[in-house]
Amino acid sequence: MATDLGELLVPYMPTIRVPRTGDRVFKSECAFSYDSPESEGGLYVCMNSFLGFGREHVERHYHKTGQSVYMHLKRHVKEKATGAAGGAIPRRRNGKVFLDLELNRDFNGVDYEYEDEAKLVIFPDHFEIPLPNIEELPALVSIACDAVLNASSPYKKQEADSWEEEIQVSRHARSLRQQENGVRIPPSGWKCAKCEMRENLWLNLTDGSVLCGKWFFDGSGGNGHALEHYKETNFPLAVKLDTITPDGADIYSFDEEEAVLDPDISEHLLHFGIDMLQMQKTENGHHTDNHVQPRLSDWEVIQESSVKLKPVYGSGYTGIKNLGNSCYLSTTMQVLFSIPEFQRAYVGNLQRIFDYSPLDPTQDFSTQMAKLGHGLLSGQYSKPPVKSELIEQVMKEEYKQQRGISPKMFKALVSKGHPEFSSNRQQDAHEFFLHLINLVERNNSGSENPSDVFRFLVEERVMCCQTQKVRYTQRVDYLMQLPVPLEAASNREELIAYESKRQEAEENMQPPPEPVRARIPFTACLQAFTEPENVPDFWSSALQAKSAGVKTSRFASFPEYMVMQIKKFTFGVDWVPKKLDVSVDVPDFLDLNRLRATGLQTGEAELPDLTPPIVIPENTRGTTTNNSLESPEIDESSVMQLAEMGFPLEACRKAVYYTGNMGAEMAFNWIIAHMEEPDFAEPLANPTYMEPDLPGPSFPTISALGNQPPEESISILTSMGFPRHHTIQALKATNNNLERALDWIFTHPDCEDESEAMSDTTDTELNNNSFSNANAHSDSSLSPDQDLSSPRVRDGPGRYELFAFISHMGSSTMSGHYVCHIKKEGRWLIYNDHKVCLSERPPKDLGYMYFYRRLSSF
Repeated sequence: MATDLGELLVPYMPTIRVPRTGDRVFKSECAFSYDSPESEGGLYVCMNSFLGFGREHVERHYHKTGQSVYMHLKRHVKEKATGAAGGAIPRRRNGKVFLDLELNRDFNGVDYEYEDEAKLVIFPDHFEIPLPNIEELPALVSIACDAVLNASSPYKKQEADSWEEEIQVSRHARSLRQQENGVRIPPSGWKCAKCEMRENLWLNLTDGSVLCGKWFFDGSGGNGHALEHYKETNFPLAVKLDTITPDGADIYSFDEEEAVLDPDISEHLLHFGIDMLQMQKTENGHHTDNHVQPRLSDWEVIQESSVKLKPVYGSGYTGIKNLGNSCYLSTTMQVLFSIPEFQRAYVGNLQRIFDYSPLDPTQDFSTQMAKLGHGLLSGQYSKPPVKSELIEQVMKEEYKQQRGISPKMFKALVSKGHPEFSSNRQQDAHEFFLHLINLVERNNSGSENPSDVFRFLVEERVMCCQTQKVRYTQRVDYLMQLPVPLEAASNREELIAYESKRQEAEENMQPPPEPVRARIPFTACLQAFTEPENVPDFWSSALQAKSAGVKTSRFASFPEYMVMQIKKFTFGVDWVPKKLDVSVDVPDFLDLNRLRATGLQTGEAELPDLTPPIVIPENTRGTTTNNSLESPEIDESSVMQLAEMGFPLEACRKAVYYTGNMGAEMAFNWIIAHMEEPDFAEPLANPTYMEPDLPGPSFPTISALGNQPPEESISILTSMGFPRHHTIQALKATNNNLERALDWIFTHPDCEDESEAMSDTTDTELNNNSFSNANAHSDSSLSPDQDLSSPRVRDGPGRYELFAFISHMGSSTMSGHYVCHIKKEGRWLIYNDHKVCLSERPPKDLGYMYFYRRLSSF
């Protein structure tokens, strides 16, 4: 038999590889679906590329590549006999086969056992060779099979390579001894025991002392008393007080000098009167624990935990497993794939996308979008329990929850190279939405672009207060950000009374009063959005000097889908993001027609189209003629103050330089305003005069020496339809600032002879608000042959209906949890990670991002 197998495999030996260091072996998930070894058909792993394929996709790979040898992995899971010994985790019967295959733990606490099976399969005849079969297989084949079976998960490698290392369990956690000193920590009113500081406070888990920090990686302010306390006592672990939630807390080990995990954190906090496990328990809709912080009531209201929700199954009702702080991704993708344009672009073109996918589909954005969309919409991964299981669950008063799909491959791709989304930290759903739209734009192959449904034009009107002259510009945007005017709260008197009682309780170290949430009328938020805002450092081209300026924004076009973000997040005094505890009566129907832009009005005088003069520091004047590259003088003490906060050193140097060495505070403001720019952390280059290659009157622009704009910025602008040479010139003229570059493009449509695509007619149409069309249909849009140099927008009436919203629980975007509610077939549903249920009380007033669709008729 050994000779027969050897001879059988001889023709295929050149195609069988042994995984090398760096090779990724996908043996737990199909590249085109969410099939796994636990699926009915198992998983086929290519012995050359080490990609995994489900039964319905392996034939495609065989015909496309000619690769014939695959390893077929199959896991059989079954319930153990009643009374058998064991715990809740399934036991392996032949555990030597899948040494590193991740275990699916969705077994509802019942004792299971599983059996692994592996075979080599030769296509196209599907000839099977059971494994292990070391004696009968050629040595190279045996080594390759053993290496595949023992290979680590590709996602473990990704996590190891991430710029942020995985947080480990502290070596002090299990052996921590806590003092019996009677210390009890109140739910609020904390202050440092040594300096009275009330921000960035840390609770020592040994003696219960509350002290301020300074040592933590985020650069939070403080006087370092928590660290001093450790040096005096050697008490190693501390928890940040304002991060405690039912899901955990931020913990730091002084001894290990890093953030750590504490598996017993709930018991360690309970020692000081903080009951984490009771934070979500309710009785008649009210908290039963006196130590609940006011903001934690969001958890039970938003998740509707006070009522028993009915799970739903089938197409469009598939949940997404939480990979550990990945709920921002899950909620965003659930909403996007409830939109027909996204369904059509990816799931509707599934076969075409899969047939033309590259050899490594795990790295192709369209393939992974189609895979995720099909996983959510097909219903294959959201099936109700069979009748016998359902009867048993009803008797036990428990219901089988959907297992959902695991977005590991998708998350690895869309977060690749991004410093935040590639980490394991919680992120902002609003930022991820914009990041994903950017990826959709960049990977659009010229067919239907689903992100077009969100794109709209904003008209910005800037007026010089002294001359009353104005300038109109347009920019592209994808969502509407609504401010939250706390002063407009309808329960203002109640809030004032609550704040007085809270301060009194803090001073007396007593439990706080019943929390009061600010109720903000939606009309007040909309009014705040329309209010003129002051323009800092406004340079009036009419006066040729700085002046007071005000800016107002209106819609030059209305998108098919309006995304609205409530700006609940702000910065605290320690510059840590915090969330406003507010309720906004967001309407089901929205009419924005009154915010339609009007363009230049009769009687208005325009500001001259001139650019500000370049101010060159004294130490660089006169050096441009000999191309001197001497480094500018920079206040290094201010640079170090900023660097200690965790900002990149080169960014700190630029901040200090561009604010004229006026101190760390001014430089910090510059950092906050510019930290999203592509070249934020690039080295400082000496500015110099540069004559642009433009027709007509020349004017100076600032450009770094040899500064070619980042390719990513160029791609973003060209994906919007602007010519490449035009975008490069715009970026160079605006120091690579994307937002300013867009404005520059609109105000310089004829900057080069090559830019004939943007004609004088187009410029006139833009100024005359060509996108405004009161009787336009909802599917009206600019076709590519109309104007290739203008951004694609779909204009129509500004009347909308709410169909989805994303809610956030927690004190900041860096912690907490996201869920989303989506209206389908006339009923609201809640998507909470892998759980999908009918919503009983959708908390529309506590949402963070709202999604509206245009009303087709009214």
